[in-house]
Amino acid sequence: MLSIGLLTGVLALGLAGCGTTTSERALSGAGLGAAAGAGTAAMTGGSVTRGAVIGGGLGAAAGAATTHDDIDLGRRRR
Repeated sequence: MLSIGLLTGVLALGLAGCGTTTSERALSGAGLGAAAGAGTAAMTGGSVTRGAVIGGGLGAAAGAATTHDDIDLGRRRR
């Protein structure tokens, strides 16, 4: 079960940069984390509900912990 949580956390952290405000990043991180957690649990034979809850929590936490400048996939660096 730890591997599902770890994988979901890594995926959620990478996706937590969606949004400009803290609440937008927390919401998008929660949604994407829940989807990633449910998908990971389904592929590994775990509980899809439990995976979604763990992924959603980790995604929301990662989204709330980041700022707009931490992860910005739309900005080009020169």
